[in-house]
Formats: sequence, C-alpha cells, structure tokens
Amino acid sequence: MDLAAMQSSEARFDKYVAGLVEVIGHADRAQPLRDYCVGLLMPGERKSVEPLAAVTAPARVAAQHQSLLHLVANAPWSDAAVMAKVCQMVLPSIERHGPIEAWIIDDTGFPKKGRHSVGVARQYCGQLGKQDNCQVAVSLSLANHGASLPMAYRLYVPHEWIEDAERRRSGKIPQDIAFKSKNQIALEQIKQARQQGLPQGVVLMDAGYGNNSDLRQGITQEGLIYVAGLVPTTTVWAPGTLPLPPAPPWPPGTGRGRPGKRLRRDDTHQPVSVKSLALQLPQEAWQTIAWREGTNQTLCGRFARCRVRPAHRDDLREAVRPQEWLLIEWPQGEAEPTKYWLSTLPEEVSVERLVDLTKLRWRIERDYQELKQEVGLGHYEGRGWRGFHHHATLCIAAYGFLISEREAIPPSGPCAARWLQTGLQKPAIPDSYRPRGAADPARTAYSELDRDNPTTPHRRSRQEPPTMPVLQRAAQTAEPLSRFYHAVKLGKDQAGFSLWLQFGGNARFRPGGGSAAARGGKDRADSHTAPQCAIRTGRVMLSRMVRVAPPSSSSRTREWP
Repeated sequence: MDLAAMQSSEARFDKYVAGLVEVIGHADRAQPLRDYCVGLLMPGERKSVEPLAAVTAPARVAAQHQSLLHLVANAPWSDAAVMAKVCQMVLPSIERHGPIEAWIIDDTGFPKKGRHSVGVARQYCGQLGKQDNCQVAVSLSLANHGASLPMAYRLYVPHEWIEDAERRRSGKIPQDIAFKSKNQIALEQIKQARQQGLPQGVVLMDAGYGNNSDLRQGITQEGLIYVAGLVPTTTVWAPGTLPLPPAPPWPPGTGRGRPGKRLRRDDTHQPVSVKSLALQLPQEAWQTIAWREGTNQTLCGRFARCRVRPAHRDDLREAVRPQEWLLIEWPQGEAEPTKYWLSTLPEEVSVERLVDLTKLRWRIERDYQELKQEVGLGHYEGRGWRGFHHHATLCIAAYGFLISEREAIPPSGPCAARWLQTGLQKPAIPDSYRPRGAADPARTAYSELDRDNPTTPHRRSRQEPPTMPVLQRAAQTAEPLSRFYHAVKLGKDQAGFSLWLQFGGNARFRPGGGSAAARGGKDRADSHTAPQCAIRTGRVMLSRMVRVAPPSSSSRTREWP
C-alpha cells in the first residue's frame, strides 16, 4: 500500500492506523491505538501514558489514562506482527528514494535511577557515553540514503534478571525468554528479517558488534555481506602473510603417525593488530574521500584500505579464512588512525563505494535521535516487559508514518508544526488540569476568602489581567458594581448578636461567584470585635482588632454563606 496515493495527511493517517488495527487483534483497541499514535505525534515535553491521555482526551483524562495504559501495558497483541505491518506500509515510501542498501545493527540505552524497571543494570549506555544504570535495547533497521526505519527491536536482559525468579516475576518477563547476548539478539533479528523476505542490504555495525567474530561468521552463513567496525587491537594477517599449514605426520618421511589438522604459528608467522598495520602503510596508500553533504559542508576524510585475513583464534581452525577488506580512517591532524572496519564486499568494489556504505550507518543515529526527541521512545514509565516493547513498537509505528510523509513534513523540520495544526487537531487542555505527581499550587491559610485562583507554573504572572472599572467614583453605585460590598455578615454569636466584617478605608469585598441579596443596616450592632481587613490582589490581609460599627443603610452588605 503506497500512502502517497491518499489525498491528505489526515486521511493517510486514518488509513495507516486502520492497517495497524488489522493486526492488533481486538476491535476495542482501535480507538486507543489511534489516540496513542496521535499523542506521540503531537508536540509535548513528555510522552508517557498520562500526558498522552491529557492531550488526546482532556475532558476525561482519568478514563483515557486507563484505556491507553491497558493498551500499552496489558493488552496481549504481537509486537512482531505490528512491526511487520509497519514495514509493509512504509517500505514503498523509503524505496522511492532508492533500493534498500543496508541493514543496520545497533542498540540504544535509557538511563534509569532505580533497579525495578525490567532489564535495568549497570552497563554501557550510549546516551551517557559511559557505564551507568540503564536499560539497553537492540534493533535492526532498513536503510538507504533517503530514509531508514527500525524493523526489529528487543530489550537486552542481563544474566542477573534471567536467573532471579523474583525479578523475572516483577518484570513480567515471559517464561520462554532465555538469556541471549546482544550479538545473539542481533543475529536472531537478521534471521527473522531473512524469513520475512525483506529486501536485503549490506549489514552495518559498529565495533561493539563487529568485533565479535561469531556474529560476523553468522552473517556470512546467512549469505549476507557486512561492514563491521573493529577495535584497534583486532588482529589480522597482513597482505602476503599466512599462518603455517597443519603439521605433517611424525616422524617425517615414515608414513606413520597422524597428520595435524589445525593451522600453526611460530615466531616468524604472527598476525598483527589493525592499528600496527595502519601505521606501517605508505603515504601513497592514503587518499581523501568525500561521502555526503553535511549541514554546513561536505563530509570527507583520509582513508586507506588493504586486503587482509581475520586472525582471531585461527590456530584452532583447519583452514585459513578468506580475504576481506580492511578500511582505515585517519583524519587530518590526528596523531593516529581513529576507526577501522572489516568488510566482505567484493574485491572489485571501489574505495568510494566502500566508504559510502560504511558511513551510511549514521542513519541509525538520526533515527534514535528523532525517536527519542520527537516521538518519546524513552518516555515510557512502566516497568514491565510487555509495556516496554508495546510503547517502543507504537513509537516506531508513529515514526514510520512521519517517514511516509517525509516529502511534506521532515520529522524535525519547520513544516511539522503546520501539519499538526492542519492535519491532526490537538484538543485544548483545561487550565485546571494538573499532571499526576505535580506539586499542588500554594494556597492561602484562609481558603474560604481566597476567591482568585493562583497562577499556574506554566503561565506568566498577570498574563490575563482582570478588567478594571473605568467609571467615575460617583457612578460606581450602579448595577455593574452591585456585587461589591463594604461589609460582610459572618453569622451570629451565642447571644444572638450579628457578627459583621467591615473593610477598612475604601476597600471593598467582591465574592468570586453567585449573587446574594444585599442587606441593609437593620441588624443590631454588637460589641464584639472582628478583624479589620484590606483586599489586595485577591487575598485577605489581616490587620488589628477593632470594634465594628453597624453598617449604614447606604452600604452594600452581604451575609456570608
């Protein structure tokens, strides 16, 4: 289904959500699904369940909160089925920019403070650039030079969670989930993508995954080509060098004894690190290559390449590994090379094409940036396995729709706001709405006399000033001021005398709502004392205790309820 055939963004969005409803399982989930996606696409600082409920149904926040929470945290719909449907609907929009060129393996971290969110542990967090308390999810994305989209997404669960029955129960981890390393999760996602028949591309991965020889071997066994990042200490056989063949029978020439099966090394046959090899390359091996246009200038760098053989533990193998490309980047002005890659691209590939595909991995960084900043991928506040994956799946689904609308609204472009105003209408949030957990605005000690609402934190002080009377003082006894009073009857004491509150000076009291019949000065004066008050900016400020004279017949009075 090509979404570009629809006439308007709103119509395409309805068609898009209808496609997701087909695989989500139950008809009652259709409206919450649409509301959840609308909330993710709307502007907002926080996109957890409750703010989404306030945005999509401001008149019934509590009921909408329960509906959305059930959809994302409890409803047993299939994340894999929804992701497959998203790929099916969005893939034609991506392929309008060209065929799929790459499958990108990567992970993303979500910093956490506590220890109860499923899968949280002290591990490397890319968002922080160091080891810290976080969750980590592994993903596989389809990409070309025009767009990219995650097509698989799974939380990495450390050993301590899998082996602890209590933590498994609290995190609601399914019983069939066993421990798998990030490399194993990535390889499993690649196999599933192959089974789905998705268009193939070169597998791109950074050194966190590319340095694992088992993952590289698994990708090769799947019939795929890769470009894998390496750490500088990775060992290879330099051009023109090989390990020794297996040992011949012993004693030699007798025909007796069993021949060796494993490759051998000696003092003169040793692999070298990729860093050492790079430093030994001649000056003419390096060339400056540009790979794409950046925001300010063309991105380029100094690269060299050569044919090598991976040497990791090959002394346990019976045959040497085939040759691969070693690509090295040494930026101008740096003391040593900074990045290394191994690639199984064909020998005849040009260096420009090799660099171009290698640098295409930047798209996954852009994906995660927009998924987190624009769609709220990291805003989910639940702690369970199902909710974590459901929220991520719906975020990817919403992001997929933005990709399909790329020609009209770049996800971070200035026309996104115009589309949101003209396409999906955002309901107004009531002024009285206060998110759960927000501090209650400070109230006066005499709340029954405080008739003006305090300013909310998100509003500027005196943003909406009250209407001021413009009539002369002599004319202020007319009907428009009939609700201003010089004194208020508070009630009666035990002796039956009326207690009046008289306002000092020219101050008057104006109730916040409702009307009451003005009373004359016919009630008996009393000898009791009452506080003299002055009304300032809606608050009652107490003064000294004085005797209260009975109100005159010309004064405006009101009996306090």
